[in-house]
Amino acid sequence: MRKLRALKYFLATFLALFFIAGKPPEFGRESNFFQGYVIPQPVVRIGLIVGMKEAAISSSSGMKIYEIGREYRLLAEDAEEVVIKVEKEKLTEKFVLLITQTSDYQEAELLAAELSQKLPGQVLVEEKVEAGSKLYQLKYGEFLTRGQALESIRLLDSLGYRDVWIIREIVSLPEPGNIWLQVDHKLLSFNKEADLYFIPAFPESFLRLNDRRYRGIFQLKNTGRGLALINILNLEDYLKGVVPLEMSPGTFNALEALKAQAVAARTYALKNLGRNSSLGFDLTDTQSSQVYGGLSAEHPLSNQAVEETAGEVITYKNELINALYTSTCGGMTEDAENIFPGRPVPYLKSVSCTHEKQPEWRLETARAYPGIRIKGRDILAEVFPLLAAGIISHNSPADYFDQPATGEELAGYLGRVNDFRKINNPADSPGLEKLSQLNFVELAHVLVDFFGWQDKTGLLLLPAEVEFLLKDQQRHKDLKEADRRALAYLLQSGIYPNYLREDNLFRPVTRAELAFILKKSLSWLEDLYHQGTFLGKKGEQLEVMEGNNRRLLSWPADGYLLRSLEEGTFPARSLLLLGGEKIRWIEAEGQVRLLEVMYPPNTNVLDRNSRYNRWNVRVAREELEKNILKSYPQVGTLSDLKVLQRGKSNRVIELQISGEKGSVVVQGLRVRWALNLKDTLFSIDREYDPSGRLSHFVFSGRGWGHGVGLCQVGAYGMALAGAGYKDILSHYYKNIKIEKIH
Repeated sequence: MRKLRALKYFLATFLALFFIAGKPPEFGRESNFFQGYVIPQPVVRIGLIVGMKEAAISSSSGMKIYEIGREYRLLAEDAEEVVIKVEKEKLTEKFVLLITQTSDYQEAELLAAELSQKLPGQVLVEEKVEAGSKLYQLKYGEFLTRGQALESIRLLDSLGYRDVWIIREIVSLPEPGNIWLQVDHKLLSFNKEADLYFIPAFPESFLRLNDRRYRGIFQLKNTGRGLALINILNLEDYLKGVVPLEMSPGTFNALEALKAQAVAARTYALKNLGRNSSLGFDLTDTQSSQVYGGLSAEHPLSNQAVEETAGEVITYKNELINALYTSTCGGMTEDAENIFPGRPVPYLKSVSCTHEKQPEWRLETARAYPGIRIKGRDILAEVFPLLAAGIISHNSPADYFDQPATGEELAGYLGRVNDFRKINNPADSPGLEKLSQLNFVELAHVLVDFFGWQDKTGLLLLPAEVEFLLKDQQRHKDLKEADRRALAYLLQSGIYPNYLREDNLFRPVTRAELAFILKKSLSWLEDLYHQGTFLGKKGEQLEVMEGNNRRLLSWPADGYLLRSLEEGTFPARSLLLLGGEKIRWIEAEGQVRLLEVMYPPNTNVLDRNSRYNRWNVRVAREELEKNILKSYPQVGTLSDLKVLQRGKSNRVIELQISGEKGSVVVQGLRVRWALNLKDTLFSIDREYDPSGRLSHFVFSGRGWGHGVGLCQVGAYGMALAGAGYKDILSHYYKNIKIEKIH
């Protein structure tokens, strides 16, 4: 009786602590939740799966499994893996492995003891009588499917047991429900009226769900929408799995922007505690709440952002705000009431996505660029890497690259190529320096020898292809077969420009053509580039972010500058940068030799670097109609769209959709859903077929998301401009305070 009373007291205490939903968290206190496992307050419960049919749970160092309902049961003391399966029908069979059998009982027991030390779970000895003789069978595991049994056969095979059989057996366990657990190869039934708790064996260890790692503990609970798996953990640990998925540290690698995201995400989570209480948890792990990826999603930089803002939240008049945020606002956010139904929210007002203290930096070069053209086409930008790396050089005459290249120049170029990288043990080209002029036949011979491309020319071309590629060359029949194949290979691979098929291959190669061909030959030149983000300029040094590292690089007076736009890449002598631009560069001894800047649209808005700052979508009328009819079937055949009202950011907040059966007025966020667009900040153009019937709608828009609250890409832009996280939050949320509550 004493034990029973103690158990009842323990359960009552446990449940009172555990099911604390609906009460505000008592911040700053630690709660001993179960068997010594401590989760600091505040605690959040995240629904990972609802309506679960099958899942695999494991632990980095073992776990305890408890069943708590009408009874209290310890199902496993140190389980390594649990497979959960929900069967629609009553489970009638299971699969067991027959490892071996022997007539010697002592031998069977010894083998079972030895194997049990090597395998997860226990190897059992069962007695079987056949033809009046006793046999002792070594059996292992209880599996829900034949496929799971096959996986263990592979493990036994590695231990030297190769004649293992799969046996199908009738289930004889009591069955109070239709939920089954396979715990370390042992089948157990699970009462649907009870809850299961999965507790890591050590506080430092973690649980794993289908190969994704999580902090905290798991609860398996039956709900009105089926079986739910819930991750219960400390709020700060939860945020470490949210921030990197809501704002990727790899792309948005500015700590102050990540800190702003952390505070907004913390505020949102606390404001929405109990949002899904009918299902036994607070938030989901999807965009319907906040995207959460557990321990597997964590990143050192976003973890730092969470830790440095620990306990900080955003309040308005002493209450937590609903800290909405959007990916890309397109230059201006929108009043909340224009997107979401309800009353106006004083802190969620339309703001311009600009920064008053936006710095500007100008990069200039004193280098005089040569003119390098082939058949009238400017190829200077294409051969910049050769110039920056010092592989080719040039003299001052304006027509320098129009003049024939010499064998001596080619030998010098190839020598410098060797200084960077040797490929296929390059052969020497005797007498190359003596060639005062170089034709394309001689150049092909030299390149094949230098790069060791004999196998390519011999194996990767058919005789018919050689004939086809050289058929317009009058003298190609006089060439040696090796030279014909070399020329054909260089033409087919694109190393030689295509116009040479109809040109005279015996004419001199110009220096411009040699530079182009050499660039095409050196595919590894791309390896010389570093990639990152331009942050600013400090004196004559460039501050860049390469990966997660901030670097200072010297910018020389004669560096090579490239501007990359949608129309192409062009040499530049001066560039105006605002920070945040994607760049790539070639450097030598900490000095930039070539800098290429990927220019965003010509604007100063903070989210300018997002690919969603501007977008265009062209959709056929029939396709748009299909999407609209999913929500508004009463419209019928789509005939037109009409914007009735726009918000402060020019977002469409009221749209009339007209069809042959009638029309409907759609408001707020439903406009985006009905049209299946990235945002509601758009204009509409129409296209008509030759008979005058409406055929397509063309939407030209800006932004991605609902457009309310913090603009994530804009926050990154502010951080790059030098703003702190509190300044960022105060810009996007009006008249708020940032307070520390735990």
